[in-house]
Amino acid sequence: MTTLNIYGENRLANYTKTRIACRGVIIRDDKILLTYEVNTDQYFIPGGGLEEGETFEQCCIRELAEETGIVVQPTKQFLTINEYYSDWLFVSHYFVCKPIGTTCTNLTDAEREHGLQTRWVNIDQAIAIFAKHQDYATQNEMKRGAYLREYTALSKL
Repeated sequence: MTTLNIYGENRLANYTKTRIACRGVIIRDDKILLTYEVNTDQYFIPGGGLEEGETFEQCCIRELAEETGIVVQPTKQFLTINEYYSDWLFVSHYFVCKPIGTTCTNLTDAEREHGLQTRWVNIDQAIAIFAKHQDYATQNEMKRGAYLREYTALSKL
């Protein structure tokens, strides 16, 4: 498994806050399952924050079920990305996942507000979407950082 670091230009010498997340990659027929926020026009590899007492695999399973309605079995952790922005360290653990069932989604208020949907996207198209991360450098640093993270993850897959 590989660990990579991404350093934001606004990072401070020391971080005081940490957020750990787990993300799952599901591929079917040359397509990858992504989440898409209609109201912010942003794609993501599905996943989210680790809850107290969870393993990384449990977090991945829960987050994918909540966001996509797909129950998965993580088969391999292939990457960890550490992102340093301001006084934050964001850690994302990436897993290749096998779908094993379905369930009802359980979106947060913020996800509903952003219009979160799931979309099957051709892998090459997904890479092209995330490859444009630098296009957002002057207009949306959060989107730039997220797209750089997801582009990096797909490049390592």
